[in-house]
Amino acid sequence: MEKIYAIETSNLSIHYGNFTAVKEVAMKVEKQKITAIIGPSGCGKSTLLRAFNRMNDFVPGCHITGELLLHGQNLYGKDIDPVEVRRKIGMVFQKPNPFPKSIYDNISWGAKINGFKGNMNELVEQSLRGAALWDEVKDKLQQSAYALSGGQQQRLCIARTIAIQPEIILMDEPASALDPISTLRIEELMQELKKNYTILIVTHNMQQAARVSDYTAMMMIDDQRSGGVIEFDDTKKIFTRPGDKRTEDYVTGRFG
Repeated sequence: MEKIYAIETSNLSIHYGNFTAVKEVAMKVEKQKITAIIGPSGCGKSTLLRAFNRMNDFVPGCHITGELLLHGQNLYGKDIDPVEVRRKIGMVFQKPNPFPKSIYDNISWGAKINGFKGNMNELVEQSLRGAALWDEVKDKLQQSAYALSGGQQQRLCIARTIAIQPEIILMDEPASALDPISTLRIEELMQELKKNYTILIVTHNMQQAARVSDYTAMMMIDDQRSGGVIEFDDTKKIFTRPGDKRTEDYVTGRFG
């Protein structure tokens, strides 16, 4: 069966002024699969992830060279609206960041801004069900999102992302601030979500990357302090038969 790629990059580099933070990334992200980005601190994992939905546009002096294609369309083309890019490519951050609003309003707010004209009650319920949170909050929809536990808040943020009906979900260390039980819930949720979404996740947790992802991109820093992808392959191969000695050292814990 032929693979369908949601995102493709070629010679993708990310610069801050004259400094190249991420250099010449070439990778193909398969549709409705989970791709993990791993590597040591400072190698540009989050910088690369944020390039996929143009979050780096908010960083002064940051610019991109090379190509980043979503279904063949260059996301950095002159006629591309970055707001529309972020609607198609949602993001979940390291720490849960619910709005200071009710649970219901957290889900409905983004949909309203994006011009949703359907049944809002149904959308809120579907989004919360999609994030495996509905049964826990269905009687508390008007309560503050801040009353939820950390793990529930992170699932609420995932539900909020689902509500704007993206094609791709980016996750930047989504479980690093959570306890082991909440982390497991997030990992189980990711497996459900990939039935409908393409997911890219940055994680420092090697066990998590091995458990949840289908593909893994290994990043490393070169002598110029630029990050780059040194190996990209099936996760099982990366963790059992890596082609690069640096990858082997990192995933086995011998690195640093």
